[in-house]
Amino acid sequence: MQQHDTHTLRQDDSRHHLHPFTDTKALGSGSRIITGADGIYIHDSEGNRILDGMAGLWCVNLGYGRRELVEAAAAQMTELPYYNNFFKTAHPPAIKLAKKLTELAPGHINHVFFTGSGSESNDTVVRMVRRYWQLKGQPQKTVIIGRRNGYHGSTLAGASLGGMAPMHEQGGPMLPDVAHIAQPYWFGEGREMSPQEFGLLAAQSLEQKIKELGVERVAAFIAEPVQGAGGVIIPPDSYWPEIQRICDHYGILLVADEVICGFGRLGQWFGSQHFNIKPDLMPIAKGLSSGYLPIGGVLVGDRVAEVLIEQGGEFYHGFTYSGHPACAAVALRNLELMEEEGILERVRELTGPYFAKQWATLADHPLVGEVRSLGLLGALELVADKTTLARFEPGIGAQCRDNCFATGIVMRSVGETMVVSPPLVITEAQIDELVRLARQSLDLTARQLGLMD
Repeated sequence: MQQHDTHTLRQDDSRHHLHPFTDTKALGSGSRIITGADGIYIHDSEGNRILDGMAGLWCVNLGYGRRELVEAAAAQMTELPYYNNFFKTAHPPAIKLAKKLTELAPGHINHVFFTGSGSESNDTVVRMVRRYWQLKGQPQKTVIIGRRNGYHGSTLAGASLGGMAPMHEQGGPMLPDVAHIAQPYWFGEGREMSPQEFGLLAAQSLEQKIKELGVERVAAFIAEPVQGAGGVIIPPDSYWPEIQRICDHYGILLVADEVICGFGRLGQWFGSQHFNIKPDLMPIAKGLSSGYLPIGGVLVGDRVAEVLIEQGGEFYHGFTYSGHPACAAVALRNLELMEEEGILERVRELTGPYFAKQWATLADHPLVGEVRSLGLLGALELVADKTTLARFEPGIGAQCRDNCFATGIVMRSVGETMVVSPPLVITEAQIDELVRLARQSLDLTARQLGLMD
């Protein structure tokens, strides 16, 4: 195993590396240097083995160290390391992957546009949505409605579609003709009513916004089936049926951002299938290749594809690495392995229910006000008072996140909400370990706050 000089790496990192989503000035003793990984564990340069409760960034679905994916990349890079898909050109990996994805997608989806990431996928959504309505003779339909606290990437278009205030504050003027409505966050915003009542109310804010803006201007609604980076916000059962009804009634496009929920996270190929909705566009990325190589795309429903193909002429949009052959080959092999190993069935019938049961045991902790999970997504709401559910001042979530590293687990903090999204190959014994380490991290945080001995 290669030896690493942690001190030198940290020095070079602080001198030369601007990190994404990081206060570089506040790194203090320096970054944690990740040097290896296997299964559901990562290893750092100081010899620590850490359970990766976030599957990288919601993406390493098949776990680390899968030789099959490495071999798929090597074979394709030997045969054809790169070529583009511009100007009436294609190559076998992109074609095969496109076919496979449409076989896995709902029946009304038969086309794929490839990108290099989820952010690029959502940029593509903006272009496709507005081009669709232009071709339909309604060029004034340019407004896309998203949700407050939704996340759709950090490019200008992705950040605009998302409703995260800190990103908007730093980004200056956002993309025009993007509006936002309420999120279906029952614990944070709707506890005075039942979850079902709140779900309907949150969904109906879409109809109110359409009427406010004018249906003649509204092009689409975009949302994640479950909000991931927003704090694993699982909508009440009443939410998505009402959203689908509203989109159908007003004839606007429905965009389901599947970047996190797609490829088995909820025990189905796509989160849309779990919630029984019919999106016109589905941005994808992350679990498509289990994070081994960067690739994304947009699954395009027939309603949109037929107009773009039959009436659109040349679509002036694309990326140098759209459908990159090595990335496509790895993604295809990733999907094949998921089928061969019954990953979806395992999440749906075994590990998802077992995780829900074990994760729920954390509800008795003095810091926890709510526990929620769906498939292999989980969240803990940190509270200062379990009776009133009063929240902490900002910063306790970050403190708990740092304590997680000390106890040997990666959990993510979203404000004062702790979230997990482990690799889909996690076993029942490893779920027990994850929950045990999560409790240890909560205990350490509670002791620091003087709430436990």
